[in-house]
Amino acid sequence: MPNDFNQQVIDEFRANDGRVGGPFEGGRLILLTTTGVRSGAPHTTPLGYLPDGERILVIASAGGSPKHPHWFRNLVADPRVTVEDGVFTYQAEAVVLDGAERDSAFARAVEADPAWAEYQERAGRVIPVVALRPLPGPPNPNATSWGEALKAVHDAFRRELALIRREVTESGPKLGAQLRVNCLTFCGGLHGHHVNEDAGMFPAIAERHPELAPVVDRLRREHERIATLVAELRKTVSAADADPADVLSEVERLTDELEEHLAYEEERLIPLLDAPTS
Repeated sequence: MPNDFNQQVIDEFRANDGRVGGPFEGGRLILLTTTGVRSGAPHTTPLGYLPDGERILVIASAGGSPKHPHWFRNLVADPRVTVEDGVFTYQAEAVVLDGAERDSAFARAVEADPAWAEYQERAGRVIPVVALRPLPGPPNPNATSWGEALKAVHDAFRRELALIRREVTESGPKLGAQLRVNCLTFCGGLHGHHVNEDAGMFPAIAERHPELAPVVDRLRREHERIATLVAELRKTVSAADADPADVLSEVERLTDELEEHLAYEEERLIPLLDAPTS
């Protein structure tokens, strides 16, 4: 059973689509549910995470304790876990990284936040890094309607892009390795979202509501423009000598275009998605 502080964070997280205050405010947070080694009962813990492409990384620091946290011992025994990210709930496989892969991931984490190195020194142990990879199958949206789900996805993109903008602004003269991963992960997620809309939601809307053909056409054109901006951001971030000022300029261009697109899509499609069916 979570302690009182963790339970407060869990309740706030679930009530606010993943947004919380206190020490987690403005950060990347998930709820990780593992299966208790002894009890067999579900055990939920709020954890910060690092983006890492199609998976996310969590670090078993236990705040610098010499012992591994309970959630880590649980997932070693049973690597099938449940992840809540504020928008979706999904099943994932937990893999404890080792060797060079673990060391590289931990080094990126330390570069982004030196507190991880302090935790490891205080713990007197090698702190494990765990990859959480989603299992096949669609995630469950934490929403009561399709319109609410669309808004939640859009807001998650807004928050992540704002966080990346802040990280780039505070990065100093050099773009850190984890910040590169954060940017590239965002780009991949946004592109995938738009591809799925083009292939699924937009054709369904156009078929049922032919009068909305101009709206769908505009949204598709905006996807094409945004894809160009995403490609430019990827190119800029991937350069070996990437200048944070250049990255910030690309992030701001993308932010302006994306916000206008998301606002128009929400205005025109959410009422339709949430309309009662006859």
